Amino acid sequence: MKIIVNLDVMMAKRKMRSKELAEKIGISEQNLSLLKSGKVKGVRFNTLAKICDALDCQPGDLLEFSKN
Repeated sequence: MKIIVNLDVMMAKRKMRSKELAEKIGISEQNLSLLKSGKVKGVRFNTLAKICDALDCQPGDLLEFSKN
């Protein structure tokens, strides 16, 4: 079982680059890249809320559960 991060998909739908999103939510591009790749073990709700606000989406648009 794992959580799949669809942040890159939502960014593409909103036509937003990593640099722009990182600046809007106040994190480094490197940390955003780690989040996009799913290589983080957790994300703060505050950061998730900022991402959702910047991309005008819901947390469920960014995260997906997979049993495989």
